[in-house]
Amino acid sequence: MLQVIRNMESVTQLCRAHEPLPEPLAQWLAESLKCFLNRSAPSLEEAFGLPKLRGGVSWRMEAAIRRRDQALRELAQRHFGGLTNTARANRIQQLALRYAASAWRLDRDQQDMPPAYAGTPHESLWQAFKSGATMPLCSRQLRQILADLPTQ
Repeated sequence: MLQVIRNMESVTQLCRAHEPLPEPLAQWLAESLKCFLNRSAPSLEEAFGLPKLRGGVSWRMEAAIRRRDQALRELAQRHFGGLTNTARANRIQQLALRYAASAWRLDRDQQDMPPAYAGTPHESLWQAFKSGATMPLCSRQLRQILADLPTQ
């Protein structure tokens, strides 16, 4: 499933940039669409190889959670590298709560990240919030997300 999502993201980026698709990606796209148009698959999701879930997390939400978690891990590594995971989680939670109550109200409708955020903790926070997954998170959830990161 992750490869399918990566393929979809690659097609999107290349189309937006008016770039040609590499042959394997173009072939994957053509076969998936053919499967749908020939009614070999009842839905676009199934034609593209995305699982039809019942009662679980949708593939879209799973992708959003992965993007959010990656942004939070990058935030922890870049800006709180010398702290324990518990301290990192507490700091990220504080930043996220402040961001949610202030700048996010204005940033949420922006397609692109404000340039002033580049290289700051707000860059990763914006990405985490923009992912579409739940934000902000409690300290316990943040500790679980950061659990595999090395501490110094």
